[in-house]
Amino acid sequence: MPTTQNKRLAMRVEYEGTAYSGFQYQANAPSIQEELEKAIAALTGDEVRIRSAGRTDAGVHATGQVIAFDTESRLGPCEFVRAMNYHLPDDIAVKAAHVMPDGFDPRRHARARSYRYTVLRSSTPSPLQRRQACLVTQALDVAMMGEAARMYEGEHDFGRFAGPLERRDASTVRFVYESSVRQRGDLITFDVKGNAFLPHQVRRMAGALVDVGRGKLSRDDLKLMIDGGQTEAVAHSMPALGLSLVNVEYDGYPPKG
Repeated sequence: MPTTQNKRLAMRVEYEGTAYSGFQYQANAPSIQEELEKAIAALTGDEVRIRSAGRTDAGVHATGQVIAFDTESRLGPCEFVRAMNYHLPDDIAVKAAHVMPDGFDPRRHARARSYRYTVLRSSTPSPLQRRQACLVTQALDVAMMGEAARMYEGEHDFGRFAGPLERRDASTVRFVYESSVRQRGDLITFDVKGNAFLPHQVRRMAGALVDVGRGKLSRDDLKLMIDGGQTEAVAHSMPALGLSLVNVEYDGYPPKG
């Protein structure tokens, strides 16, 4: 394939994570990263290592994951989108592509990330929602959950909401810009936007809200957990299937014009 000067492409990717071990490449398990890199290789003949905005866990979905990689392909961004989707499986799709400055890094340059956790509050399962929403059969006080969700906003030490960290001395302080709960029919959504998130943090935040809605966790205990106070309360992690990475915000991406 004819080549021109090297360029950095950034892409917005949507995927259903059910069949994958997570975003990040793993030698003995299927991953979103592996499928994307295989599609790039099939299209350009080049083996590349893509960068991503976040390493979503096994079973987690995305509508706004951002990746970046370098290529010498002569294909323009729109052609890349069409050609990548030809080579990708049905549960992964490239939604948009843009040429970015050489130094663009989707992880380091992200200003904010938005996640959504979806609960199906029903006495019966839903075949259509079984991969995108976690079934909760108990009654939930959604108004109380909404009040509790707002307690997450601001800067807090979310150590009590974190899974295992890569480094023991890593900071567990994060800033949450927005946090809300809404209900539409049987679906209850927890939306949260922050500068960054700890492993399993959003799923544990959602778990605490569900416990508030069930009446198993008081708002006072939740406040102690958020503020790092003394409490025996524990934030359990909700299943991965209800979580989706909705959006990642940057200065300068997508480029204007």
